[in-house]
Amino acid sequence: MITLNEKPVVKAEMLIRKPVEEVYEAFINPEITTKFWFTKSSGRLEEGKTIRWDWEMYAVGDELFVKELEQNKLIRIDWTDGTQVEWLFTPRTKSETFVSITNTGFSGSGDDMVNQAIDSMGGYIMVLSGLKAYLEYNIQLNLVADKAPDANVNW
Repeated sequence: MITLNEKPVVKAEMLIRKPVEEVYEAFINPEITTKFWFTKSSGRLEEGKTIRWDWEMYAVGDELFVKELEQNKLIRIDWTDGTQVEWLFTPRTKSETFVSITNTGFSGSGDDMVNQAIDSMGGYIMVLSGLKAYLEYNIQLNLVADKAPDANVNW
C-alpha cells in the first residue's frame, strides 16, 4: 500500500499552433470538442451550469459543473467524483497558444489516488494531442475511442 505525503496533482501541457480564441472555443463548444474528446454533450460550457458529457463508444458519461469561465483565459470545472480541472490558455504569439490542464482533488487510498492520477495524466495528454492534430491539421485521430477498442470500461 502506498502512503502519500501530499495528494497528487496532474498537469498536462502543450503548445497548440492556433490563436487563443480558437483553442479556447474548442473546449467550450461541443461541436468542436466532440472531434477530439467526448462524443456527445448536453450543451456548450456556461459558467454556473451543469453539463453532461458522454463517451458513447464506452457507454459511459459524467456530469460536470462549470465553476468559472474567463474568455480565452480560463476554464474551471468540478467532476461528480469530486475532482477539479482547470484549463489555462496562454497566448504565445497571435497564432500560438500554450494550454495547461491541471487536475486535482483525487481521493481514496494512496494506491487509488496514484492510479487515478496516472489515468488522468494519460487522458489529458491524449485530449491535448487530439486537439493539436484537429486544430492544426484538421485530422481526427480518434485517440480516445482507439485507446481501448475492446474495453468494457467502468469509469
